[in-house]
Amino acid sequence: MNTPRTFDEIVTEAEKQLFTGWNFSYLEGRYHQDRVSWDLRQILLDHIRKVESMLDMGTGGGEFLSTFAPLPKKTFATEAYAPNVPVAKEKLGPLGAKVFRIQSDELLPFENEQFELIMNRHESFSAKEVYRILKSPGTFITQQVGNRNNLELNELLQKKTLGRIEYEYQKWNQESASRFLKGAGFELIESKDEFPETRFYDVGAVVYYLKAIPWQIPDFSVDRYRKQLKDIHETIQRDGSLKTTAHRFYVIAVKK
Repeated sequence: MNTPRTFDEIVTEAEKQLFTGWNFSYLEGRYHQDRVSWDLRQILLDHIRKVESMLDMGTGGGEFLSTFAPLPKKTFATEAYAPNVPVAKEKLGPLGAKVFRIQSDELLPFENEQFELIMNRHESFSAKEVYRILKSPGTFITQQVGNRNNLELNELLQKKTLGRIEYEYQKWNQESASRFLKGAGFELIESKDEFPETRFYDVGAVVYYLKAIPWQIPDFSVDRYRKQLKDIHETIQRDGSLKTTAHRFYVIAVKK
């Protein structure tokens, strides 16, 4: 009979895990998020097969973009997190895609009207800059993490420690993104948001998730939130999981 691991054993292991690219394999079997009703991959695939030039914004380690091979003749990708850039180049280079490290959403290293399609999965963007580099006609497709994403974690950790929630993207949702894009000159074709159920099956999954997604709780560390993490551990031991609510939305916009 296996002896259950202690709180300290679980969080210590999670703290030691490295996060590279956009790889969440460590969470397999320890975290589950229900699917949204739309199929982003199929939506993108329907467009990718019709273009010769495209850009993937915030490619991470190139994991998602690589699944669309063979890629259009002129495929580019951007990534802001320096350690991910060589990972993305190694994965995407053999597929013919060029990867650029960027430091600002407001200044992308591309010519005016360079791309027929721009895809963006969970990456920040400047609507005006996307409009500038998109051909006319051209399409921008983005799936975003909304402002109500897993706020239960902020309630359980931040609010109990600080007495308030400090969340960088509190105003970011389908409505604000649509307004943002319209203001830059885009015409919106389609948009939708949903709130899929999420479950964490051990406190190590919570620790790893918050390390990989630092904007959820910017000051997160195990030491800072140890007491609250122990409470989460006890909740999972009692209930089998910690239930939270994700927030996803997508927008398809065109430049006429």
